[in-house]
Amino acid sequence: MLDLGISKMALIGAVALIVIGPEKLPRVARTVGTLLGKAQRYVADVKAEVNRAMDLDELKKMKESVEEAGREVEKSIHSTKSEFEKDWSEVTAGLEGSDGSGDPAGTTHTAWEPPPPVYRHPDKNWRLKRGATPQWYKLRHGVRRQVQSGAARVARFRPRKSPR
Repeated sequence: MLDLGISKMALIGAVALIVIGPEKLPRVARTVGTLLGKAQRYVADVKAEVNRAMDLDELKKMKESVEEAGREVEKSIHSTKSEFEKDWSEVTAGLEGSDGSGDPAGTTHTAWEPPPPVYRHPDKNWRLKRGATPQWYKLRHGVRRQVQSGAARVARFRPRKSPR
């Protein structure tokens, strides 16, 4: 863009000092700096918008290519499905057409059934049952059965005031 070296910047500063004057130069320099900053931000915004538009176009192209690939896969699945159904019908027609019973060897087969489930005793951890302390024992010996808050514990063990 502009090739501004130190010598050119010094020349511009000297001319500005003569033309504008030393009183107004700082205010003009701030204004020029503000305007340059706004211009740079505007250029950056325009670049970002152009990049977003280009990315959006690329994404649209990718979306179209993926949709096209999906349609091709769907077509191939449907064609494979129809071929499989045709082959299946040919194979099953050959099996069913031999003697009318559906069995080419003439023997009768029933449908295979899985064996009935075998009873299995549930596994229990008897140690837990033997080690459990009965509630009546806990009550008789003062074992805590429930969690108490700190305030409830203090209130429980606070000495009672005797009536006078």
